[in-house]
Amino acid sequence: MPAGHGLRSRTRDSFSRPFRKKGTIALATYLRTYHIGDYVDIRVNGAVHKGMPHKFYHGRTGRVWNVTKRAIGVEVNKQVRNKILRKRIHVRVEHVMPSRCTEEFRLRKIQNDKLKAEAKAKGEVISTKRKPEGPKPGFKVEGATLETVTPIPYDVVNDLKGGY
Repeated sequence: MPAGHGLRSRTRDSFSRPFRKKGTIALATYLRTYHIGDYVDIRVNGAVHKGMPHKFYHGRTGRVWNVTKRAIGVEVNKQVRNKILRKRIHVRVEHVMPSRCTEEFRLRKIQNDKLKAEAKAKGEVISTKRKPEGPKPGFKVEGATLETVTPIPYDVVNDLKGGY
């Protein structure tokens, strides 16, 4: 019998609750506040069937464009053939969690502000731009001796007598 092509087909593992995470959903899930422009990860909670996004969006990151009473409007990119569409879906809060994709950027911004303040106090101007890692510095190998290697001439006539 062929496999079904329903809405929740092939989601046995992806929608199942993790080990020791079954049961009642933590209150923090419902008390968390989301603002327009926040980045969120869509992670389907198999225990809640209402407001569940399609399996394609499971594990995707998107931006909040609308906040309602129980759900959040998320804008996600979806590749359809040769173009990337910006899909707007409404997902219930149980299936959404704040993304950590901008965490490194925020920390770097705070660090750069500190560096700029220190430089301004000293009266200097510094660049906080990221630079690609350059080539490694050269070095000399101590105690090594040079050895000249020359090729041995290849004799075709003697090689044919013994081989074939």
